[in-house]
Amino acid sequence: MSKISQQNPSTDTNGVSVIHTPAHTSGLQQVPQLVPVSPGGGGKAVPPSKQGKKNSFVDRNSDEYRQRRERNNMAVKKSRLKSKQKAQDTLQRVNQLKEENERLEAKIKLLTKELSVLKDLFLEHAHSFADNVAPVGTESTTNPESSGQ
Repeated sequence: MSKISQQNPSTDTNGVSVIHTPAHTSGLQQVPQLVPVSPGGGGKAVPPSKQGKKNSFVDRNSDEYRQRRERNNMAVKKSRLKSKQKAQDTLQRVNQLKEENERLEAKIKLLTKELSVLKDLFLEHAHSFADNVAPVGTESTTNPESSGQ
């Protein structure tokens, strides 16, 4: 590899320094290096749409300016209305869910009471059934063969 013998820095229109160096002797094509103009390199990148407008004077009485402002104002109104509508829809949905939740909680209470009543009825029936049936070992056993002869 050969050493770089000469560097020619130049500034691009985007505020980026391009360093041009002579081509290597190996025959490879040279690629320019992009280096920030500011020494710290901490500047913000400027999008291409904002580059030419930075230093240009805006005539506030021009038709173009008024049209842009009107379009922007309409867009802002539309955005705010959309945001307000979304908030109203969300609030409406919250209220619907609260009402549904209250209905479901009332249904849970009703079903819990019904379950309690049914349990009590079952236990009462089970106890009365157990009282009417004598245990297996206490029944008197009669043998038909021994009683008749």
